[in-house]
Amino acid sequence: MSKALEGIKILDMTHVQSGPTCTQLLAWFGADVLKVERPGVGDATRGQLRDIPDVDSLYFTMLNHNKRSVTLNPKTETGAKIFTRLIEECDVMVENFAPGAIDRMGFSWEKIQEINPRMIYASVKGFGPGPYEDCKVYENVAQCTGGAASTTGFLGGPPVVTGAQIGDSGTGLHLAFGIVTALFHREQSGKGQRVECAMQDGVLNLSRVKLRDQQRLAHGPLPEYSQHGQGIEFGEATPRAGNDSGGGQPGWILKCKGWETDPNAYVYFITQAAVWKNICDLIGRPEWKEDPGYAKPEARLDKIKAIFDAIEEWTMTLDKFDVMNLCNPLNIPCGPILSMKELADEPSLRNSGTIVEVDHPERGKYLTVGNPVKLSDSPSDVERSPLLGEHTDEILKTVVGLNDEEIAVAREEGAI
Repeated sequence: MSKALEGIKILDMTHVQSGPTCTQLLAWFGADVLKVERPGVGDATRGQLRDIPDVDSLYFTMLNHNKRSVTLNPKTETGAKIFTRLIEECDVMVENFAPGAIDRMGFSWEKIQEINPRMIYASVKGFGPGPYEDCKVYENVAQCTGGAASTTGFLGGPPVVTGAQIGDSGTGLHLAFGIVTALFHREQSGKGQRVECAMQDGVLNLSRVKLRDQQRLAHGPLPEYSQHGQGIEFGEATPRAGNDSGGGQPGWILKCKGWETDPNAYVYFITQAAVWKNICDLIGRPEWKEDPGYAKPEARLDKIKAIFDAIEEWTMTLDKFDVMNLCNPLNIPCGPILSMKELADEPSLRNSGTIVEVDHPERGKYLTVGNPVKLSDSPSDVERSPLLGEHTDEILKTVVGLNDEEIAVAREEGAI
């Protein structure tokens, strides 16, 4: 079986998280990703949040699997020539520098098109066209400016950012989709094109249900939000909703046995209308099945908090996994709150390749996430991240076409 993107060469000018997320996904699917790094320095994350002195950090290794590293300074005369050859030979160039950085190197989109009309030039930006288009953005800034933070947290409390990297990694995933789409289009047109993803746009796309609710507010309160049943008025904007489900089926995080000492002894429980009678029997409230105040979903909307308080009385008598085991046969949607330790230790995630153990020549063995997208006929193996400049000579010979003498001159000049 061949890999899905085998034969595609990616010129990877990315760093930190959003861009490397994108190029790593393409590398997992078989693209040859040539990660260009500054000589002697490399991606900043190689040295950030180190847990072992003088060894590439987990931050770097977990975002740069299956890539080849070439050190290059395109600002030198020889470096610019090498970079031009790489543009000629590659299918896609990906970057997430500050606005205008690649242009200042002398490689505008127009210049790149001249060098290689088939090149797809993909960029992560903080914002799209508008008043903030020249501003730099980081993960939590994107969550805040994309609307996620304003709707996260509990009513009456401050906005909260999520631990899921929806700004950086989320935008990287969007960009990978855009690149593959552009590659498909090139099969018909023969031409490359620009692909741009703004982090604000990516976060807003992932927060679309909250934009939905913003528009619904114009027609009255949002009855599925628990504040409605507590008589708390709505303001002009979509509110913070705590652990409300955000959909048509009310959901809540409930305490389980041991919550006093275990910060993750909780379960997420959804009172899906189709299995309401099963829920009533399970928690010992069979009278609610026929009670006019509880029998229909609309009648329950003003009692959401009281209903979940009653369900919690039941869940607090059980381990979170026992709750799941009792609910699943009855088709009641629920799930335990799993810690990172529990996920790291879960055998099924190792078996599926969702969590992978990788061996690094300097770090030793470590865990990382595997490809979350599984294809039936295209394997996706996780290989270790490259050492800084590990493949420089190899790439310069096989891709750029330099000989040993020319490589030596480039190294002496500081181009590599």
